[in-house]
Amino acid sequence: MSELTVGSRYAKSLIDLAQEQDIVDVIKADMDLFLNTLKASPELKAVLSNPIIAHTKKVKILDEVFSGKVNKATIAFFKLMVNKGRGEVLFTTAYEYINLYNIKRHITKAKVTSATKLSAANEKTIIAEVQKAVGGTVVLETKTDPSLIGGFVLTVGDRQVDTSIAASLKKLKKEFAGQAV
Repeated sequence: MSELTVGSRYAKSLIDLAQEQDIVDVIKADMDLFLNTLKASPELKAVLSNPIIAHTKKVKILDEVFSGKVNKATIAFFKLMVNKGRGEVLFTTAYEYINLYNIKRHITKAKVTSATKLSAANEKTIIAEVQKAVGGTVVLETKTDPSLIGGFVLTVGDRQVDTSIAASLKKLKKEFAGQAV
C-alpha cells in the first residue's frame, strides 16, 4: 500500500476522533506545528522514517519535542503510529489531515505567481474571483517570479490559468515554428 493511502486512512481516523472530541481545530493547529517542525528539521523527519531506530527512542524524541506544545490526543496519536511501525507516514498523515480539514471547512488554497508583487487590491480581486468560482473560503499564497515578464499564473487545485507574457511569447514562438515548415 502506498504511503499516501496509508497516511490518508490514518488522517481520516484522526479527524473522526477529533470530531468526536470537538477538537478538530486544535488538532489542525497541532498538525501545522508538526509539519513546520519537520520542514525546519529534516533530521527529525529522517529519524521518524528510519526503521532501524527503535520505537521507544522515536516516542521519547516526540515527547521531548512536542509535549506541552500539542494536545494530548495528538501526542497519543503520534505515539500510537510510531508503536505500530508507521513513523514514516507521520508527515503524510499530518499533510492529509490538513487536506481533510480544508475540505470539511470549505477552504480552497490558491497560489498566484506574478512578475511583480501584487497590490492588496489585486489580491482581493483574485480572492473574490476564485471564491465566486469555487465557493467557500480562499487562502491565497503569493509568489513573485520576474521571468514571467508580466501577468500571472494562478493555480487552484489541479487547474491553472497562465496569463503571463512569457507563456504568450512561448505560444507565439511555437506557432511561428509550426508555420515556418
